[in-house]
Amino acid sequence: MALFRKRAPEVLRKGAADQVVEERKTFRVGGQKVEVRRVVERPVQSGPPERKQRRPSDNRKPRSRSTNRTRPVEEEIIIPVESTRKQMLVRVRSHQTQMVMLEGPVLVEHYVARSEKESLVGNIYLAKVRNVLPGMEAAFADFGAAKNGVIYSADVKSTIQGKRSPKIEEVLKEGDEILVQVVKDAIGAKGARLTGLPSLPGRYLVLVPDSDAQGISRRLPEDERQRLRQVISAVKPDGFGVIVRTAALHASPEDIAADISRLMKTWEQIQTDAAKGGAPRVIYSEPDLLIRVIRENFTSDFRRLLLDDKQAHREVVAYLESTAPDLVSKVSLYEDEMPLFERYHVEDQLKKALDRRVYLPSGGHLVIDR
Repeated sequence: MALFRKRAPEVLRKGAADQVVEERKTFRVGGQKVEVRRVVERPVQSGPPERKQRRPSDNRKPRSRSTNRTRPVEEEIIIPVESTRKQMLVRVRSHQTQMVMLEGPVLVEHYVARSEKESLVGNIYLAKVRNVLPGMEAAFADFGAAKNGVIYSADVKSTIQGKRSPKIEEVLKEGDEILVQVVKDAIGAKGARLTGLPSLPGRYLVLVPDSDAQGISRRLPEDERQRLRQVISAVKPDGFGVIVRTAALHASPEDIAADISRLMKTWEQIQTDAAKGGAPRVIYSEPDLLIRVIRENFTSDFRRLLLDDKQAHREVVAYLESTAPDLVSKVSLYEDEMPLFERYHVEDQLKKALDRRVYLPSGGHLVIDR
């Protein structure tokens, strides 16, 4: 390997100060002399150089330059065949059932139902009052769970007329049997949250007994809201409130009337069963999460619904045949060798979404700690 020694150049001649500057230098390279000639014309200076004046800063904030700011390279997601519209995928395992919604290849919603933890939200019970706490304006009721549930005075049905809301001790006594619905599951040492104003969710709407409330989902277009408002005013029964779901988009008046009729029959059965007494016991149970997600989200704008389990497929088809027969053709059983979530790149997206650091399209990121 050759070694090179750096030597200082030998200056031969320079130009005068007021003339063209000519500079010649010689270098020795490999035992030979090499001459380098450089000519620079001096600029004519008429006066001292002017300084650039800075404009006064109008409370401008200094720009922050982030050093060492790197963003990880996102992996390319290959768009599966025939996935240009919304679709729902259901994967069933022994310990849990996962439901995802895709818009094209992008994961937008994810639901998980675990077998070891069953939710009681939506169930209706005949409960017995155990304690009344006037200071808290609440009462504790035994509805058959391990811990008593709590019900507040604002959630108790009252027949007392007057401007002021009645106190909890005026409407409930210890030992009373009341019809309650679970609105929030028990967490830790806290019992479940109960209400004495139950509601029944259906395919296109939610029926609220003993109420005059009327509402329509704001996610619907304004012209569709106007149409549904006219339909509801024509078919709404007296003494019942109605809240229209997003799934009612393009639903016919006959479909909405059939949904109301089905929910009214369910409410009549609940009242008949509750009149028999015997608290605490369950009166009405909500279906599992799979049916609830399909009931509230699966509409005609979905391309298809894929399930990888035969039993779940039968349950979904049976439910849709009784509520929305036109959607049965969109339900299919997935039987390919490649796993369903792997086929549509759901696992990769779930891993990124559940990571501690989530990167945003703007360039920033969120750090989520439990």
